[in-house]
Amino acid sequence: MTRDLRVCFVGDSLVAGVGDPGHLGWVGRLAVGSERDGLPLTRYVLGVRRQTTAEVAERWAAECRVRLAGGGWESRVVLSTGVNDTTEEDGAPRLAPQESVAALTRMLAGAADAGWPVLVVGPPAVADAAQNDRIADLDDRFTRVCAEHDVPYVPVVTALAADPTWMAELAVGDGAHPGADGYAVLAGLVRPHWQRWLAG
Repeated sequence: MTRDLRVCFVGDSLVAGVGDPGHLGWVGRLAVGSERDGLPLTRYVLGVRRQTTAEVAERWAAECRVRLAGGGWESRVVLSTGVNDTTEEDGAPRLAPQESVAALTRMLAGAADAGWPVLVVGPPAVADAAQNDRIADLDDRFTRVCAEHDVPYVPVVTALAADPTWMAELAVGDGAHPGADGYAVLAGLVRPHWQRWLAG
């Protein structure tokens, strides 16, 4: 019997693949690879530009429910947020780290209640070193939250900040979104975790 896999990818503009002229982003590249590996899936890309983790937490359950609820298929959720939380406005991050953690915790609890396995992909690096320090701090906090909830977590900020392709594409873009090659790098970081998660 063919495995009927349906996955909601929830988050911000990086989940939506903004900046990729081919409109695949890292999510599309994971789906293409999964198809090639013999595991096709129905993917729902639910990324909204500029949203913080708290804003994503307000909408994610309703959006996933209409796509995943029911029977006869396997439902899963991939969450990726946090960069917008760390953007400074009026001299302070848009969302305090403890508020980001609380919002992620609510989503993990909600997914557990719904019976949806979750994979969390950490916030990527941007072209601003000071913001990357804030992202790295949030990444550490998200790592601990996911460990407490026994949810797999994919840290990417450190690797991307050191990756010449990712950083070069940010530099020629808007400082936050790469092009196709950058998204390929991010997909490559996520892929082994994704494959283990689907196999588990």
